[in-house]
Amino acid sequence: MKTLFVFVLSSFFYAFCICSVSAADWKVCIAKYKQDKVCAISYTFDDGLAEHSTVAAPELEKRGFKGTFWVCGYYTEQGASSKLPRMTWKELKEMAKKGHEISNHSWSHKNAKRLTLEQVKTEIERNDSAIFAYIGIMPVTYCYPYNYKTDEIVELASKNRVGTRTKQISIGGKSTPQRFAKWLNDLMAKGEWGVGMTHGINYGYDAFKDSSLFWEHLDKVKSLEDKIWVGTFREVAAYTKERENIQLKISNHKDGLTIVPQMTLNKKLFTEPLTMIVEGEAIEAVSVKQGRKKLEARIHGDKVIFDFNPYGGKIKMTLK
Repeated sequence: MKTLFVFVLSSFFYAFCICSVSAADWKVCIAKYKQDKVCAISYTFDDGLAEHSTVAAPELEKRGFKGTFWVCGYYTEQGASSKLPRMTWKELKEMAKKGHEISNHSWSHKNAKRLTLEQVKTEIERNDSAIFAYIGIMPVTYCYPYNYKTDEIVELASKNRVGTRTKQISIGGKSTPQRFAKWLNDLMAKGEWGVGMTHGINYGYDAFKDSSLFWEHLDKVKSLEDKIWVGTFREVAAYTKERENIQLKISNHKDGLTIVPQMTLNKKLFTEPLTMIVEGEAIEAVSVKQGRKKLEARIHGDKVIFDFNPYGGKIKMTLK
């Protein structure tokens, strides 16, 4: 998907993310990732192991990161009595309050190869209902048990969601400093969204040989936070689809630009702010408002960068 580039003329036109149009004066685009970062990473944790709340989440929080935790209600209700200790609903609710995403990994982690589509639907819906009942947030993403999926299952699981996990890299027992470094270098070079899949930290399936490797990796990502957006799976999936869907109506006014965003996605599902970049020459000071709300804008060289609500109506950028 190409980044949206729109150059402003004296009159307006509609701009689509897949278009690339050139002229004089201004260049407007929707950043590929939040705050114009080079790439994005989502750290996802499967199966609801107890140490996800006691170890993984706190380590993420130390660095200002939030993770996505895919849980199965059946395991959660077994709690400490499970073969492998699991997080409790209370712990998951506290994690959600701190900004982590708690989402759906099916009710009982059954292999969909052995289920009918109706049974898959039941597994998904039962877990949605449990997560909503105990945490108060309806999941809008989904993770396939055993990563098994067919086109029919993807279509079913994607209904009323911003995305499902269809591509990931395993983080765990095979991790080495070199493997982590290559992953980061490839993401930044290609401008991609990396989705890390973790199960065990110190125990359980595919646990790390030494969990300090993971924390050192997170420290490295933290040192590159000007280039890497670490967002939950929901955040990055929503941003990506909104960026692909957005339309902009742009016109000049006496002291700058008027930009009207238009979005056709379901605004109850797709709630992520987008980042806009306006590029011109000799920008020294600027004011940006969306309706009556003043937006925080930063000037970076010849660029003005700000986050906006894609459903929030007219944006007025005024040069000072």
